[in-house]
Amino acid sequence: MKQITLMEKYPVFTIEIEKSETNYQNVDEILAYLKAQVEAHPIAVYIGEFDHYGHTSSLEVGEISEDIKDAKNLICCFGKALPKPEVLGVRPRSIGVAEMKDSFVVSFLEAPNPDANAAMEKWVKGIANK
Repeated sequence: MKQITLMEKYPVFTIEIEKSETNYQNVDEILAYLKAQVEAHPIAVYIGEFDHYGHTSSLEVGEISEDIKDAKNLICCFGKALPKPEVLGVRPRSIGVAEMKDSFVVSFLEAPNPDANAAMEKWVKGIANK
């Protein structure tokens, strides 16, 4: 897993997992695994999923790289405190899963909570299960 700065301002953790490194066959199977991880966590709560590929492909002006075969986001929240209203601007969390020809690219924006980052990193690394 590596940390990059996307578009010169977004701190993102990302990993590319070859399909030969995982038993998961598609994005939906990976999202089911991630949902189970969220539901087993003592603080995190599962919110839902967003079919980014489906949404973007339905738009007249939508553009998708031809390398991307599918793309969805799992949405969850680790919020155990709400110290000020502005915190809402950095919640909830989203883990993106994109299917490429021979791999899956999984990414998430760095959270202000180090424990949330550690949990998401552990979950994402668990996708490589072979």
